[in-house]
Amino acid sequence: MLIEYVPKVALAILTLIIGFWIIKRLVNFSKKAISRFGMDETMTNFLASIFNIALKIMLLLSVAGMFGVNTTSFIAIFSALMVGIGMALNGSLGHAAAGVMLMIFKPFKVGDLVQIGGNATIGTVEAINAFNTTLKTLDNRRIIIANSNVTGNDIANISGQGEVGVELSFGIGYNDDIDKARSIILEIGKQCPYVLSDPAQGVVVAELGDSSVNLATRPFCKSEHYWDTLFYMQEHVKKEFDKQNIGIPYPTMDINMIQAN
Repeated sequence: MLIEYVPKVALAILTLIIGFWIIKRLVNFSKKAISRFGMDETMTNFLASIFNIALKIMLLLSVAGMFGVNTTSFIAIFSALMVGIGMALNGSLGHAAAGVMLMIFKPFKVGDLVQIGGNATIGTVEAINAFNTTLKTLDNRRIIIANSNVTGNDIANISGQGEVGVELSFGIGYNDDIDKARSIILEIGKQCPYVLSDPAQGVVVAELGDSSVNLATRPFCKSEHYWDTLFYMQEHVKKEFDKQNIGIPYPTMDINMIQAN
């Protein structure tokens, strides 16, 4: 048995090692070849992933044939097994189908800043795989979302247009000068190195709140500068408000006490 099987096992192991090495090179070559046709990184990675899986299945079937396994029968059994597994993994197949939908309709691509669902965490798309989509948040967390959950939720592509408006709101006291606060916010917008001049920034009274007058503004910037613009505006407007004695009030409540005889 040793004389008969040891050479086959050694040859099979060698075939797997060399085969996986060749497959890795072929997949990398296919990525470069596909990208030359003008396809974006998202579609390139998705097609390369399918190509990688197909080649590995072919390699494993070849190794099985080295041990005298009837690959025709094996393929038939494998197909029947896949049907059974497919019925058991109906949800996973749904994720794969959703991944194909993401590839076709392209609501976002790798590198876009997106928000999945109304209250979900905002993150940059790292990868769109066969079954899931990976987001990277600002604090370097990795969020993996099943593709069917992506397509089944509202998708807000924040950076997909190239330019994005940064929604900001600043509250001032009822005794403070609205025009003075407006001019400060606009001046900080001009000083910000990321804010675009077109479209022009505006400041409006968005709400007369319980304890503050809320001013809203929406400076536009390049998509990649979204966070930089948000943090810059918040910090520098607060500092300038402090210098100009414009208060950002806290919620207050008047309490009337009645003393009973």
